[in-house]
Amino acid sequence: MTEVAVVGAGLMGHALALVFALGGHQVRLTDNNPETLARAPDLMATALATLAEAGEVDASWNRQKLSAAVRCLPSLEETVKDAALVIEAVVERPDVKRSVYEQLQPLMAPDAILASNTSNLDIFPLVPEALQERTIIAHWYTPPYLCDLVDLCPGPRTKPGMLETVRDMVKAMGKAPVVFRQMVQGYVANRLQAAMQLEVYRLLDEGLVTAKDIDDSVLHGLALRIPILGIMAKADFTGLLLMQQGLKNRSYTPPEPRGESETLDKLIAEGRTGVMAGKGYFDWGDRSPEDLFRERDRKLLALKQALRAIGPMEGT
Repeated sequence: MTEVAVVGAGLMGHALALVFALGGHQVRLTDNNPETLARAPDLMATALATLAEAGEVDASWNRQKLSAAVRCLPSLEETVKDAALVIEAVVERPDVKRSVYEQLQPLMAPDAILASNTSNLDIFPLVPEALQERTIIAHWYTPPYLCDLVDLCPGPRTKPGMLETVRDMVKAMGKAPVVFRQMVQGYVANRLQAAMQLEVYRLLDEGLVTAKDIDDSVLHGLALRIPILGIMAKADFTGLLLMQQGLKNRSYTPPEPRGESETLDKLIAEGRTGVMAGKGYFDWGDRSPEDLFRERDRKLLALKQALRAIGPMEGT
């Protein structure tokens, strides 16, 4: 059992606290926004109930046990004190992250590891000198209590052993770490998602398809094969000669990053910012965000359990 501190109790932070608690660790969670911190126990309990309903957690887990495993504390100092692993899960803004690292530096135990959950930022230039040797990136995917992928990256001055310690901890919790030799901006999954999003924005902005056309194409085409084959094994099953010919026959130029999308900007201007607002690309009706997230989690759990029984096609 390891003492783990999670800094930031928002979308990822509270969920990471749950993951580490279920993994057998003692967790302390904090946030500089009292409302966000106060909401965390209910969010964790809801996710725990969904996992329990699907038989994914030990039957002994209940809200009382969760409260004992995850303590929500208003003080950063009390949260971080003597923790062996400090997870930073604050907003993706360089100024905010730099400020948090500067606050953490005098509070962390001398041998504690700092792990940032950054999605795209190269956080290492923001880290104080005294923390450089024991800082890594440990990037999770939402919701982390269902998505097993964890991207692990060392910094240019990370000491040997830091990454391996977190890798072993993550694997022991049943997760699937991908270890990079250095910071790879966007990792693999985020880069692939970013390339897909560029295509999506272009198709929508040019009025060529609807949002439903895009999702239907993914759900009934890509999604069926990717869970079993991934990307590279799918290429093998397609045949590399056909893949080569497809490259030669490509008749359009992929979109360049523009930094904006007319369709996306219009939706946001209308207040259609996604599930939390009840509307985004789709209208989600009068259902609460909690209800929608709960349904998503139940469906993901059912899929995950089915895929676990089926197993992937794996080459060497």
